[in-house]
Amino acid sequence: MVASLKGKTLFITGASRGIGLAIGLRAARDGANVAIAAKTDTPHPKLEGTIHTAAAEIEAAGGRALPLVVDVREEESVAAAITRTAETFGGIDIVVNNASAISLTRTPQTEMKRFDLMHQINTRGTYMVSKYAIPHLEKAENPHILMLSPPLDMQEKWFAPHLAYTMAKFGMSLCVLGLSGELRRAGIAVNALWPRTTIATAAVNNLLGGEALMQASRTPEIMADAAHTLFLMPSREVTGRFLIDDSFLAESGVTDFSKYRVTPGVPLAPDFFVPDASVPPPNAFA
Repeated sequence: MVASLKGKTLFITGASRGIGLAIGLRAARDGANVAIAAKTDTPHPKLEGTIHTAAAEIEAAGGRALPLVVDVREEESVAAAITRTAETFGGIDIVVNNASAISLTRTPQTEMKRFDLMHQINTRGTYMVSKYAIPHLEKAENPHILMLSPPLDMQEKWFAPHLAYTMAKFGMSLCVLGLSGELRRAGIAVNALWPRTTIATAAVNNLLGGEALMQASRTPEIMADAAHTLFLMPSREVTGRFLIDDSFLAESGVTDFSKYRVTPGVPLAPDFFVPDASVPPPNAFA
């Protein structure tokens, strides 16, 4: 196990808010360097945070921040951001593919431009960011790539209600399946992390269920703590895994999950894509 992430460099897509920012903040408390790769350069009327506010939070937490305007659909943007991160901090140790687009529409209601957007950001963006990071990760002492994507649970119920989104999201997980094998000999860990419950993020609030679902969610910190635990593990010993946040934390000895609740006493809402065979750890819903 690595003692901490002090001095390590993380490249996190979609890190201006939500889970991406929470992962960056957890690493920053160790003294890590965090490249915030996201599109929001100026305040958005419906979304909190920009790459600059995120950078201020990272530095206040004890890390070093590099705010980067990055569109993960654009190859030149991604390549330049990866290069600048490596030049600024002397390398890259960890890549977090968090950027994602979502539209829970059925096929007749899914515009092709929306289909393209989800696939360009989720699947293609994940593939491209990983591709350009590999030469730098090969030089790192304990390199990790993490996708915020679900287990590859090939059941009709996950595809039928929102085929376009599920295909795009599972595309990220296919990158885990392939890259973990491709990069195993190089010692680069490639894993997926997914929440058992909904997480209180802008997407949940604005697109999925509003305030009621926010209250029935866990905070992004559960995902941040799980990611942090993973990044401390030897990369040659943990790869190709599709992790569920609370089960993985339980493996590491966590028994109290109540601190992650947005509102104590409100029943937690299950997230989609969690396999039926995934049994919650004891006290997960306490």
